[in-house]
Amino acid sequence: MPLYRDEAVVLRTHKLGEADRIITLLTRQHGRVRAVAKGVRRTTSRWGSRLEPFTHVDLQLAEGRNLDVVTQAESLDPFASRLGGDYDRYTAGTVMLETAERLVTEEKQPAVQQFLLLVGGLRAMAAGEHPPGQVLDSYLLRSLAVAGYAPSFEHCARCGDAGPHRWFSPSAGGVLCADCRVPGSAGPAPGTIAVLGALLAGDWPVVHAADPRHLREASGLVAAYLAWHLERGLRSLEYVER
Repeated sequence: MPLYRDEAVVLRTHKLGEADRIITLLTRQHGRVRAVAKGVRRTTSRWGSRLEPFTHVDLQLAEGRNLDVVTQAESLDPFASRLGGDYDRYTAGTVMLETAERLVTEEKQPAVQQFLLLVGGLRAMAAGEHPPGQVLDSYLLRSLAVAGYAPSFEHCARCGDAGPHRWFSPSAGGVLCADCRVPGSAGPAPGTIAVLGALLAGDWPVVHAADPRHLREASGLVAAYLAWHLERGLRSLEYVER
């Protein structure tokens, strides 16, 4: 079987037979890959801790007919060990993994930007410099933008007129002027719109200085925007305090 090497983040695992696991990976060069890790559930396995969700690994894989096979695994950054002791960071990180898997839909199609964004987001989550909810919201907005669903927070998402604008609609793609407002549009505070723009841009001084009410409202709008574009909510998001 042909071999190839790539770095990856482990998104999800499930059992296969008595000792194996199927590992869902987001790789740097090959996009989403599903592979078998043989014997990984045995206590004597060299790879057990290296192939758990959150782990950033360097892998060698053999191409298979249906599933590839992991032949080597070296840990680059064990994010799980750095997130596991903090419930809020761990649950927020779980949402990031599920989001990445949902947004990268086709297997073996390169998704370099999504991979780099996920590694950077997990690194920021593990570093603890920003509250986990803020890191998560920033990641969600950026990952949606990379996937082609970039929200507009400065110009009307329909007519393009410069803001600030009063209304927000996930289905319309962001803020709306009064003329383009659609039924069911939210009317967030101006400070909330500013927070959303700062989260998308990674402008952390603005985010840290924001009123907690605006941060909470922004989180709700991010979740609504994500649910609309994924067409259904994320199971893992239910465990995150918003």
